Amino acid sequence: MFRSMGIAASGIAAQRQRMEVIAQNIANADVTRGTDGQPYKRRELVLETATAQTALFASDNLAPQSMGSNAARGVFGSPALDVPLSEDGPRPIAVPVLPTQRGKNGPRGGEYGVRVSGIAEDQGEGRLVYEPGHPDANAEGYVRYPDVDTTQELVKLLDAKRIYEANAAVFTAAKSMLRAALDI
Repeated sequence: MFRSMGIAASGIAAQRQRMEVIAQNIANADVTRGTDGQPYKRRELVLETATAQTALFASDNLAPQSMGSNAARGVFGSPALDVPLSEDGPRPIAVPVLPTQRGKNGPRGGEYGVRVSGIAEDQGEGRLVYEPGHPDANAEGYVRYPDVDTTQELVKLLDAKRIYEANAAVFTAAKSMLRAALDI
């Protein structure tokens, strides 16, 4: 339960940061000269699967269990107790666990969520616009603008917003299930 909240929280944090980068791109779409004297460079957030060592919300009690993929699990992912299967007693519940791919750095199945590995700058030249009266115009009268397409950036912003909302819904659902489990 806590792991699902951690995964959703990592997605929320990553998409919030993605929205900030997109907003920066939109705000600087017409900046022809930055502090370095060059046009603004469009930025893109680079995301990767988080591992146990790089996860934002990982702890020792959230580490993957060493049980098989169809082992019985108890509350919060711990192994289920061996209890008799009687009509009036508690029963273990078998919860399928999604298999993860093993990589050189450990599991790669998204079981620790996502993390931001960096922010990449666009290495393109940008677009040239003929504006002979502009202070940044070259000898031929062309001004180099950043390679930022505001329509594409708005589509990316809507995408990030939807993913943010989906992660928030997962977090809220996990929180309400945890609260219901505590009320039992």
